[in-house]
Amino acid sequence: MKKLSHIDKQGNAKMVDISNKQKSFRIAKACATISMNNDTISLIQSNEIPKGNVFTTAKIAGIQAAKRTSELIPFCHQLQLSHIDISFFPSNNRIKIISTVKTKEATGVEMEAITSVSVAAITIYDMCKAVDKLMKIGEIALLEKKGGKSGHLDSHRPKVGIITMSDGVVAGDRENISGEILVEKFRSAGCEIKEEISLEDGSRILEKTIKSWINSGTELIISTGGTGLGPRDLTIPIVERLFDYRLHGVEQALHSNGRKTVTTACLSRLVAGVIKQTIMICLPGSTGAVKDGSSVLIPMIFHAFHMMKGEGHK
Repeated sequence: MKKLSHIDKQGNAKMVDISNKQKSFRIAKACATISMNNDTISLIQSNEIPKGNVFTTAKIAGIQAAKRTSELIPFCHQLQLSHIDISFFPSNNRIKIISTVKTKEATGVEMEAITSVSVAAITIYDMCKAVDKLMKIGEIALLEKKGGKSGHLDSHRPKVGIITMSDGVVAGDRENISGEILVEKFRSAGCEIKEEISLEDGSRILEKTIKSWINSGTELIISTGGTGLGPRDLTIPIVERLFDYRLHGVEQALHSNGRKTVTTACLSRLVAGVIKQTIMICLPGSTGAVKDGSSVLIPMIFHAFHMMKGEGHK
């Protein structure tokens, strides 16, 4: 578990010191929903709510809230925001609110974006409560963040399948620690672990398993084991022939990161590629390789799904 940055060694609350951090471009998007009667939505759209123009008022309130986040949330820093935009998307029985906040500062603007949509939703509630007593403010969530140390956080979380290739694990002679690490890492990142299986090295059903998972909607398949140079390390030949194309940049990033801790990592035949619309990545079987690989893939690999949908680089 990561340490909380707002807690000191004595367990006391503190404000994070960002004095030595470099300023960089940062962006965050957040959303909120408010459910209501369709008649209320019609009144809003026709500007017939007695209190006035709902969307204009909510937008102003959300912008003001973003600029005053540091006054509302105790440990947020005062930031010079360069852009705030709030959009409203009415649909059946609900309105979705999306806020985009930008800055060039030493820390991110996630809280500003979240505060912005929260206050915009509350403002809509206040403006309309006289005509709709059953309104309900729903999920408030961070959709995206970009910039800073954590890079790009995308909203999409793929359905994941984990394959452990190990004679020892299948025979019950060895614990499946590497597989468990992968499950924990991707589940903690917000992914659904849709499938999980352990197979013997070079198993004849590996190819069948991969195809079956893809057909059932698994979007990201991670295997561990069978990437070395031994006679039983047969994962790569089986998987390579299934690829529509390789993700050489992902392979290079995994190799480069692995060599930082283990010089022999360059001997691994790890591969990454796309099969139909599913990404498959084959990692070595050691726990260290799995941990290192996860640190490279999360959250970077999530952005690939946006790209495959034609959304490009954000």
